[in-house]
Amino acid sequence: MSSDQDIYQRQGFGNELAPKAPFGLLIVDFVNGFADPRTFGGGNIGPAIECTRGLLSAARNRNWPVVHTRVVYQDDGTDATIMALKVPSLLALREQAPESQIVSQLEPIGGEYVLRKTNPSAFFGTPLAAWLSQRGVQTLLIAGCTTSGCVRASVVDAMCHGFRPLVVTDCVGDRSLHAHDANLFDMNQKYATLMPRDKALEATAEKAPTALP
Repeated sequence: MSSDQDIYQRQGFGNELAPKAPFGLLIVDFVNGFADPRTFGGGNIGPAIECTRGLLSAARNRNWPVVHTRVVYQDDGTDATIMALKVPSLLALREQAPESQIVSQLEPIGGEYVLRKTNPSAFFGTPLAAWLSQRGVQTLLIAGCTTSGCVRASVVDAMCHGFRPLVVTDCVGDRSLHAHDANLFDMNQKYATLMPRDKALEATAEKAPTALP
């Protein structure tokens, strides 16, 4: 056991937070710009997108509420946030910009909520919490990028709104693997349940799911 793990355990962190039905799926910012290492991507974001294909397919088969988020700013940048002041290149993510479009592998279908945001959290200043509550969601499975940024912010806010966050570890990615690992550790100690995709799908189904791509 690592010294960090020992400290957290002695102080009472990392207790089990069992998944509880009904379930929903939040896919954070898997858009072209974050899939491309030449713009905002890199690290393990590409493999996380591929793994999320099977997660999304299972969610659809189980009729879970599904939410996709995009970072979208006005064409003139009038709605620039502090995040955009910190990272001005994000202002290129406009409504019609190719970089702001959801990747083709995870293209939304009818009945799935495509949520536009200008801050890291999918919940901050958006109707997401009410949308999920209206559909009875108790446990929110979370995929997307980046693990240290918009995923983490959305996990913390999901918990604050009374949802049980379940971070699907092989379906989240970051341009920095160090930041990815550190933030998974921290979320596991304080805010969320962490499981790889196949284990998460088994834990949220009466029967184990079939093999996925």
